[in-house]
Amino acid sequence: MRGRSGRQGDPGESRFYLSLQDELMRRFNSALVERFLSAAGLPDDAPIESKMVSNAIRSAQTQVEAQNFEIRKNVLKYDDVMNRQREVIYGERRLVLEGEDISKQVQTFLADTLVAYVNAETAEGFGEDWDLDRLWQALKLIYPIGFTPEELVAKVGSRAAIDADYLANEILEDATAAYEKRQSELGENVLRELERKVLLSVLDRKWREHLYEMDYLQEGIGLRAMAQRDPLVEYQREGYELFSAMMDGIKEELASLVFNVQVTVEGDGSEVKAAGISEKPTDTAALQYTAADESGVSTKGEISRNAQCPCGSGKKFKRCHGAA
Repeated sequence: MRGRSGRQGDPGESRFYLSLQDELMRRFNSALVERFLSAAGLPDDAPIESKMVSNAIRSAQTQVEAQNFEIRKNVLKYDDVMNRQREVIYGERRLVLEGEDISKQVQTFLADTLVAYVNAETAEGFGEDWDLDRLWQALKLIYPIGFTPEELVAKVGSRAAIDADYLANEILEDATAAYEKRQSELGENVLRELERKVLLSVLDRKWREHLYEMDYLQEGIGLRAMAQRDPLVEYQREGYELFSAMMDGIKEELASLVFNVQVTVEGDGSEVKAAGISEKPTDTAALQYTAADESGVSTKGEISRNAQCPCGSGKKFKRCHGAA
């Protein structure tokens, strides 16, 4: 049996002995060797030195080392998925901790959320088919929208005259005005500090939840091989879907909290306290952020594993009725 010199991989000078019942030998039909030695009448405690046995052990070691190397390399590929996601999250946190102005980023998050809500409602049918009341109900959970569906219809003449782009532009203009009003009410410095506190809190909480999801995914991803699928490819794909869903949730929650959280300014205004930003929100929008993809096409029938379960439990489908 070969030894190793330190971590260099050089052949060692020590001599090692192992039993024929060792796991290494069981892989190479040691029972046949045992029967041969029993027939030869050798005692059980007698050392066996044979070129044939030594070569078999050396071959077994080589194969085991190759397998272990592949395992380590495979683990590294799985870790690389998390490393790329970690770089994105830590980059966002670094901006907050270094005191950078993230107002443009917050406005981008707000716009992405509102456009996604509009796309979710307008993915199918025409203007007269869209449920604007449901859309408005969802938008009110994000920001105090300043006009009603009836006012919008009166402005264009009829529901049929409304298209998705026009609807999105009207909502974005109204949201920008609401953001500027919020800034004038709180003050620019207070709002900047509020944005940093909210983003840091939401990032940390969502990231912790995401780590649990990724651990859960990795535990069972090896079973995909039974369906003739590469577990690593499936892990990369589903990991990306989970990460995208997490980022969407961060955008949505950040946009909502910036408008709706209660702010207390203490002292000379240098200390800003926001109540409830560390708690998971209980309100859920009538429209889900990811209800439609980027092409504006919503799908029906199959429910995504990461979507909310239709039963109303609040759990993800894969953790509720999709578990079976």
